[in-house]
Amino acid sequence: MCGIVGAIANRNIVPLLTEGLRRLEYRGYDSAGIAVVNDGIKRVRRVGRVAEMEAGIAAEGLTGMLGIGHTRWATHGGVTELNAHPHISHEEIAVVHNGIIENHEAQRERLKALGYQFESQTDTEVIAHLVHHYFKAAGDLFIATQQAVQDLHGAYAIGVVSLRDASTMTCARKGCPLLIGVGADENFIASDMSAIISATRRVMYLEE
Repeated sequence: MCGIVGAIANRNIVPLLTEGLRRLEYRGYDSAGIAVVNDGIKRVRRVGRVAEMEAGIAAEGLTGMLGIGHTRWATHGGVTELNAHPHISHEEIAVVHNGIIENHEAQRERLKALGYQFESQTDTEVIAHLVHHYFKAAGDLFIATQQAVQDLHGAYAIGVVSLRDASTMTCARKGCPLLIGVGADENFIASDMSAIISATRRVMYLEE
C-alpha cells in the first residue's frame, strides 16, 4: 500500500505534506515525492525513505500553498526516481495515484499518438497526460479530472493540481480509499486520516 496527501492553504504546506508522508510510512513504500505550485510546478522525488526526500526539499528551499505528495510501492516500473510520484504533464499538471490502472497500455498508445511523450514506466503518468489532454479543451481542472477518470479501468485514488489554476485541487477514487479534510480556509486530501490529523479532524470519506 502506498499513500497520498495533498493540501491547499494560505500558508506554506510543504511541512504538512512531509509530515503526512512520514505518518504514512507504515503502509510500506520504496520512494517518496512532493510537487507544489509556486511559479511553476516544483517537484522533489527520491528513492528510499521520506527522510531522503526531506533532505532534497531543504536543499532546494521548496515552498508552496498548493501541493500533493506520495509514497510509492513499485508496481509498474522499477524503483527509480523517474518512476516515483508525483508525475507531471507538460509542466502544467501534476498527479499522485494509488491503485492499478488495468488499461494503461492502451491509453499510453493513444496518448503517444496524440503527441505525448513518456519519461516513466508507470500507469500513473498516463493519468497526468489524460488530465492535461482534457484540460486543454475544457480549461477547467474539475471537468478535466472527471473526463480523465472515465477513460480509466481499474482501481485508483488520485490527487491533481494544475499550474494554470492555483486555487484548485481535484481528487477522485474508485476501489481505493481517499478522504477530504476540511480546515479553516484550507483543505486536504489523504489516503489515511493519520496523514492530516495534525491539521484537522473534520473529514469527509468520498464515495466512488
